[in-house]
Amino acid sequence: MKITFMGAGSTVFARNVIGDCMCVDSLKDSVFALYDIDAERVEESRTILEAMRETKGGFGRIECYVGVEQRKEALKGADFVVNAIQVGGYDPCTIIDFEIPKKYGLRQTIADTLGIGGIMRALRTIPVMDDFAKDMAEVCPNALFMNYTNPMSILTGYMQRYTPINTIGLCHSVQVCTKSLLEGLGMEDKLDGRTELIAGINHMAWLLEIKDKNGNDLYPEIKSKVDAYIADPEKKDKVRMEYIRNFGYYCTESSEHNAEYNNFYIKSKYPELIDKYNIPLDEYPRRCVEQIESWKKEYAELLENGVKDHERSHEYASWIMQSIVENTPYQIGGNVINKGHLISNLPEDACVEIPCLVNGNGIHPCRVGALPVQCAAMNMTNINVQLLTIEAARTLKKEHIYQAAMLDPHTSSELDIDTIKKMVDELIDAHGNYLPKFI
Repeated sequence: MKITFMGAGSTVFARNVIGDCMCVDSLKDSVFALYDIDAERVEESRTILEAMRETKGGFGRIECYVGVEQRKEALKGADFVVNAIQVGGYDPCTIIDFEIPKKYGLRQTIADTLGIGGIMRALRTIPVMDDFAKDMAEVCPNALFMNYTNPMSILTGYMQRYTPINTIGLCHSVQVCTKSLLEGLGMEDKLDGRTELIAGINHMAWLLEIKDKNGNDLYPEIKSKVDAYIADPEKKDKVRMEYIRNFGYYCTESSEHNAEYNNFYIKSKYPELIDKYNIPLDEYPRRCVEQIESWKKEYAELLENGVKDHERSHEYASWIMQSIVENTPYQIGGNVINKGHLISNLPEDACVEIPCLVNGNGIHPCRVGALPVQCAAMNMTNINVQLLTIEAARTLKKEHIYQAAMLDPHTSSELDIDTIKKMVDELIDAHGNYLPKFI
């Protein structure tokens, strides 16, 4: 068995996913191939993972590959490929994605999934992932490609529509959606034995059903607590609670993300909304700086004190691999093309996040049917941007970048068309060789 990790310089995440594999008897004796363009970061990951491997009994083998010239060898013969790359990194590309829009009066929180930041991140990432796909088609055509990189719906949708690679998009938020809601409302006693149905799009999949162990609908009790939650100045997750109040359902991803996926909350004419909903503007750059410093400290401590034993996480990757290898059924929330209208009131070429069954024959998306009309409408405001961004990447036509930005809910609620186009042009120039040439 060979498991290749693309973007292995993301050491904490590589540690979690590969560490999870080391906890599974059917996976622990694999070759773990680490690939990145940053040799120093790969070496850090190797050091940590070698120590973890020893704590787990010394099974398997770790191999390292650095740079484009070694990429094909990293992928050669892989059974599973995990993707966690970030093209352009925090400096310069994330900085550019925040600072240039800010000049035009457009503020963001995370900017990795939608909005102008999500669009630009997708456009610089798709060419790299397309190269991955070409290499995989040559050296590991039957491998399963598990994408964790954002913007999830755009990147996974591109891979599934325009490459021959078997691809599934995986996010962290589905697994913790219900838990975060119930704990936030002081309903922890309802966690055990609960059942749920989640479907929609990545970062805006809807908790359509939530029942306790006896089959009782929990939404009436949840809705009775929402007003008090929003009124509490100390609470953070208010945007998603507002979704419950105005659209009837909770969604999977955090409020700091969802604050910028619509035209409701970050508005220059209504600055009081930022405090009212505790919206953390410029949150992602802060996180990047903190994580860089935190990792330096953690790495030094690990070298000095040794690596602790790893407990298997809730990340889907190892569970999917185990299910396929052992032919043991397992359910995930996966991102797949809406082929055959798995969600009947969303477009077939949209990438949707729905329940999927995994077994020895692979990943099998489950038909959901129609979303509540208002939930589908909210999803469509994001899907419009996703599909146009994919079209821009596919055709290299700048007009589709303009159109994606013009139809983005947050961007269009703040800026006029001419300003949007000017901002897009400046972003393209600033990103330089991180982007392909658009016409």
